[in-house]
Amino acid sequence: MRKYVLRDHRHVHPFNEEARDLRIQNKPLWLHQRDTLASYTTQEIVADRFDALPRDGAECLVHADNLYFDQEYIEAFMRAARQLGVPARAAFAPDNKTFQQHSLPLSTSFERDGNLYLANLWYFPAGITNDPQPVVIDFQSREIGYYHVPTYMAADQGDLVYQVPLLGLIAIDAWVHILMADMVFGLFKRGARFEKRAQERTAFKLRVLWRALLEQKQVLRCSDVVRIGRNCTIDPSATITGPSSIGDNCTIGAGVAIDNCTIGDNVNISQGCQLLLSTVGDGAFLPFRASLFMTTLMENAMVAQNTCLQLCVIGRRTFIGAGSTFTDYNLLPTPIRAMNANLELRDSSAPVLGGCVGHNCRIGSGMIIYPARTIESDVVLFASPERRVVDRNIAFEDSDHHKIRLAPLHRRLYPRKGEKVADTW
Repeated sequence: MRKYVLRDHRHVHPFNEEARDLRIQNKPLWLHQRDTLASYTTQEIVADRFDALPRDGAECLVHADNLYFDQEYIEAFMRAARQLGVPARAAFAPDNKTFQQHSLPLSTSFERDGNLYLANLWYFPAGITNDPQPVVIDFQSREIGYYHVPTYMAADQGDLVYQVPLLGLIAIDAWVHILMADMVFGLFKRGARFEKRAQERTAFKLRVLWRALLEQKQVLRCSDVVRIGRNCTIDPSATITGPSSIGDNCTIGAGVAIDNCTIGDNVNISQGCQLLLSTVGDGAFLPFRASLFMTTLMENAMVAQNTCLQLCVIGRRTFIGAGSTFTDYNLLPTPIRAMNANLELRDSSAPVLGGCVGHNCRIGSGMIIYPARTIESDVVLFASPERRVVDRNIAFEDSDHHKIRLAPLHRRLYPRKGEKVADTW
């Protein structure tokens, strides 16, 4: 089957990079799409517009390159579309709680059709034609709590929950969607599928129990639940709870606590760090006592000691200074607004949300960042009495390195769309 990939050339703020090149679950989105569809397609063609695709009668699959979809969703969609026997397009019903709560807010990629929302994913059994039929796939969502809010702070929402799908699709239009793809569609989904498998398959449950007995470990810490790559050095006092995966050539120091995380290759996590429900990209470095909670670090990022990141996304080659705190909760019960694909502030539909830092940034020590604030790629923020609290979005023009004569030492690697690198010094 032929596959057509529709390019979305828009940049995702604040990374100044197309969605296809950003990492989702520690893998470039374009590579994840290719791997997921490998068993269905034999040829890939990239195009800029849907109306430019050839009409030659071949069976084909068409999708936008800013879509994240998992293997389970594609299998369900292809099965339903082929049974339908006519051109089909992925659609979402209004009762899909995961889509309504985690995919639709801040998104600009979904098309409204009556009470349905249509995604840029099509199947054509005999060539591209007009008027494909909508195919609604049930996400099989499960409500899973992730934050217990004290009663005096709970307002109307009480405990905070995610609508976790067992299979799903999300468009990466804004940085919040990266967080949702990694957390809700990634780590939480992995945990939910593990629980479902343990409940429904007695043989699987017995195998995990037997492995735990052989290794003399607690069930969620045995090798069937915690996957560790080659050539890793892990201190005996470190605690790793699954389902988690550790890549190759990693070093994990004394007293480290890791719970349901994805750790890439060549990662160094030093003494006393705590990681919960987080994704850490290849080559990242966390010195002692750094903490991540439901956070994504892209490749080669560094988070210095005593820094706490909650529900954040940090770009590649970015440094976060010691003792910094990314807050995730408005003290007054006001909605948290975040930047969408059109660079407009809109309700994020998230009661708690951290901040986002782009690629190639340098953030000084002791910073406090308000919820949902963004720092654009290539920004440098010096620690100073005037710059301790980040209460607004920071653009490249606001970077502190412009104020000193050594500014050329920090190159701009990720200009905005349409800008030339030579114009950004």
